[in-house]
Amino acid sequence: MTLVQVVELVGSSEESWEKAVEEALKKASEKFPNIRGIDVLGFKAVVRDNKIVEYRANVKIAYVME
Repeated sequence: MTLVQVVELVGSSEESWEKAVEEALKKASEKFPNIRGIDVLGFKAVVRDNKIVEYRANVKIAYVME
């Protein structure tokens, strides 16, 4: 039997939402082995002086437990 665990994380980047998703996946892979999927739940941004200064991506990451 395979057991899959799902964790919810927020990734951030100063460049783009895509980079924020990649950062969340990169950090998750350091702690959680055997990642099998990622679900992007939504995007947010931090705005200063009418400019986006930080992109954020809320994701769920699924990995197989050993």
